[in-house]
Amino acid sequence: MAVVTGASRGIGRAIALTLAREGARVVVNYARSRDLGEAVAAEIVAAGGEARAVRADVSRVEDVDRLLASTHETFGRVNTWVNNAGADILTGEARMWPAARQWDEVMAVDLKGTWICSRAAAEAMRRDGGGVIVNLSWDHVDHGMGNATAVIYAAAKGGVVAMSRCLAREFAPAVRVNVVAPGWIRTQWLDGAGAEVQQRVEDATPLARPGTPDDVAAAVAFLASAEAAFITGQTLVVNGGVVMS
Repeated sequence: MAVVTGASRGIGRAIALTLAREGARVVVNYARSRDLGEAVAAEIVAAGGEARAVRADVSRVEDVDRLLASTHETFGRVNTWVNNAGADILTGEARMWPAARQWDEVMAVDLKGTWICSRAAAEAMRRDGGGVIVNLSWDHVDHGMGNATAVIYAAAKGGVVAMSRCLAREFAPAVRVNVVAPGWIRTQWLDGAGAEVQQRVEDATPLARPGTPDDVAAAVAFLASAEAAFITGQTLVVNGGVVMS
């Protein structure tokens, strides 16, 4: 049984669908996009799986508590929790926000939200016999990128990596905690960035293409699987070789 935060579109949607194909019953979390979240759950059900869409703002403790309670009410327990929810300050109205407001939003959702959800999920998993947490970061946190927006994301996503290593030690041996760090992925932002930007991404990538949400989802599914049973506290970079470590 899996919870995927921020699963109404993009990478989160791909993760939810992939875990469902692997046999997981899935809670599709969304914060605002109810129609999209319910559409993902309906797609899983139409394919023969089990899913439920649940609204929750991961930056709010009471919302996360309600998300976890709803999960237990529907499916009995949680085996896998994927912290994918992230604040979008690259598209829409948020692009024009003052930098300090953008900082607060990304820190609240990407970093604080991951912390709140990880602690809540781990407590439940340890009580119920164990589980797996997979957190989403960014491939450039150790490499750097020279623009003002990147600074905000690097601070939050770098914090996710550091925090995940600590949580992996704290929650072991019952709960494994790992990180997937995507690079350039075909999401709403990249699809709308124009041909010139897309060509630069392709030229900078040794595997000569941007990633897809399914590429990221496959890495998450591996870390959540029994094949990764002896892996914890690690970061799997999914970026076609743009950043190598």
